[in-house]
Amino acid sequence: MLHRMWILSSLVAVALVAGQSGTANAAPATGAKAATNGLTTGTVDLKSAGPLAFAPKGILLVGDPQAATVYAIDTGDRTAGDATNKPRVENIDEKIASLLGTSKDQVQIKDLAVNPVSGTTYLSVARGQGAKATPVILRVTRAGKLSEQPLKNVPCAKATISNATVKQRQEAITHLAFYKDRVWVAGLSNEEFASNLRSIPFPFDKTDKGTSIEIFHGAHGRVETRSPVRVFAPYQMNGTDTLLAAYTCTPLVMLPVKQLEPGIKIKGTTVAELGNRNRPLSMIVYRKGNKDYVLMANSSRGLMKIPLEGIEKVEGISKRISDKAGLKYETIKDKTGVQKLDAFDSSHAVVLVQNKGQTNLETIDLP
Repeated sequence: MLHRMWILSSLVAVALVAGQSGTANAAPATGAKAATNGLTTGTVDLKSAGPLAFAPKGILLVGDPQAATVYAIDTGDRTAGDATNKPRVENIDEKIASLLGTSKDQVQIKDLAVNPVSGTTYLSVARGQGAKATPVILRVTRAGKLSEQPLKNVPCAKATISNATVKQRQEAITHLAFYKDRVWVAGLSNEEFASNLRSIPFPFDKTDKGTSIEIFHGAHGRVETRSPVRVFAPYQMNGTDTLLAAYTCTPLVMLPVKQLEPGIKIKGTTVAELGNRNRPLSMIVYRKGNKDYVLMANSSRGLMKIPLEGIEKVEGISKRISDKAGLKYETIKDKTGVQKLDAFDSSHAVVLVQNKGQTNLETIDLP
């Protein structure tokens, strides 16, 4: 029987990677000791703002691929919101542009995460284009009010990875999640087997080289070691802690947490091929009607609902397939254009939707 793991927020995973040596250092920002254990008051000097997730007590985790760094920020957002309010903001990109004093075409929303304590949605945003874009973190309340998250004089800490990829810097951190007192990070390293997953003790402690990940990609008909995990979600299967990881084109892979030891290489079990010419964008695990599901947003395959019943019995895919195999999925046809999503509560998800040139933030029922 499968048992659902409690998910703290957007279960999203990212790999941090940068530098030359195989060991990374974790260092808090300088300043006075903050009320939150392990954080000190200082400035979060983002070079870029990418994947987001939440640790307990309203601690926001921000992946900065350009700096190959994960920041922890105490938002102070620990008051439960009005349960009757569920966020909906039409033309949110235009409202963000107005807030930041720019135009809609200069706004890129990179990720979203919902604070499970308050129900406030946080967005990582690039103001501008290319390397000169300014990273910004925004809040969206349950009532739909936008504001900027302060990055100066806030309780914070950071963990920087020294063996991150340099040539593909945006792939240094592809996703992250908090699970059982650790921050899990996926991305590319500068090692021969570049696909990497690592866990960082929280509050941040010394980091390591991470685990090199090898998978068999059925649509490509080969073993792959250089394709990064795009998104992942922690899941407890038969009492075993597992990461469900999705890759471009779109294999879904099981990675037992107990095997993710630093400095070694493991091979994941490919339990589904969900369709090629596609990139997974966001995923969560949720429970409905005593059954567990993955909800996954995709670049070209729509919003997928994937039942996890029987996942432990799926024979790993180890040969070329034409398009789809393994676990089946249902496409949620009445909700198109979903770019990002995160769990809002046990029955709803917050989604970022793009359709006909309009970008909305919405709350939907979990299907």
